[in-house]
Amino acid sequence: MRSTGVHHVDLVVSDLGRSLAFYREILGPLGWHGVLEQPGERGETICYVYGPGSTIGLRQAPDGAASLPVDRYRVGLHHLCLEAETKEALWETADRLGALSATITDGPREFPEYRPGYHALFFLDPDGIKLELVWTPLETYEFQKRSGPGRHAPSSWRRE
Repeated sequence: MRSTGVHHVDLVVSDLGRSLAFYREILGPLGWHGVLEQPGERGETICYVYGPGSTIGLRQAPDGAASLPVDRYRVGLHHLCLEAETKEALWETADRLGALSATITDGPREFPEYRPGYHALFFLDPDGIKLELVWTPLETYEFQKRSGPGRHAPSSWRRE
């Protein structure tokens, strides 16, 4: 399926093997079935876990950087949110996270303070990178109503 959204996001991790196993275990049941290895610009291996319309690249941190703590409030990534096809997938993912002794920071539950019908699960990957799995009813957001084949973004979003 061709996506017109985010194509890929690359994450730098402290242990590529550990992170690849974690992401495959958590994302595989959500439709992220493949892994493609690609050389990076510094000669490192990037493992792209691919799923419905996008990929997540995992890169080994260079020596010295692998032990630095993640800080979501420094310049960089705050968190990565992925969309689930069903609300039930949030609870199924929470069960898999529990079996891995992974840290769940909140949910799964509805977060009406974000938007009515917004259900999410927040958790940390092995390096402490915050991830979110979200499910919302169809057309919860205006952009969901206007995007897709033959539809256009609101005029306020378009360049003149």
